[in-house]
Amino acid sequence: MRRSYQYRKLERRTRKPAELLLVPMIDIFTVLVTFLLMTAVFSRTVILQLNLPPPQTVFKEPPPGLQLEVMVRKDQLMVADRNSGPLHAVPNTAQGYDYDGLVEYLKFVKTKFPEKTEASILLEPDTAYDTLVQVMDHVRVFEAGEGANTVQAELFPDISIGDAPAPGTAPPGSPPSAAAPAAAHVASATPPAPANGKGARP
Repeated sequence: MRRSYQYRKLERRTRKPAELLLVPMIDIFTVLVTFLLMTAVFSRTVILQLNLPPPQTVFKEPPPGLQLEVMVRKDQLMVADRNSGPLHAVPNTAQGYDYDGLVEYLKFVKTKFPEKTEASILLEPDTAYDTLVQVMDHVRVFEAGEGANTVQAELFPDISIGDAPAPGTAPPGSPPSAAAPAAAHVASATPPAPANGKGARP
């Protein structure tokens, strides 16, 4: 019994101090950091600057009570007011429809009517479906920024679709053209032809 006690006492003296195992702690912290990163909610404040067209570009001022229409013609995109008529024409480029030019004017209209969300897209017969989709996308939103900082800003998301009027048709509410009375006056001034179909001889 005495030897056993002395042996244990000697063993305690020669025992090495306990080591702190860091590997399990590193593993735990790695798991915690990964979990926190996956569950964290990152909030990003986006400041969207609306770039207006350059000063040399002259846009027609939209009238009060605007009812926005975008007409898809074969040779151009026409922005118009349902009551007052055409506001801005965007001619085609060598590549086709100038969607960027359309967006620039719609951005100008949006600065004048920030609360307006409705727009009508009027199509000519035989308009391609892809053209309709492209026009709808550019009327609804536009992209601002570059690369990873690209964000979408709202233009006129509430869209209705209809048929475009024939070129030269006066919009509803516009004054009647003076061409019709002039034509009637000219017709009334023309002498009637003889009943027998032969011209009168002096």
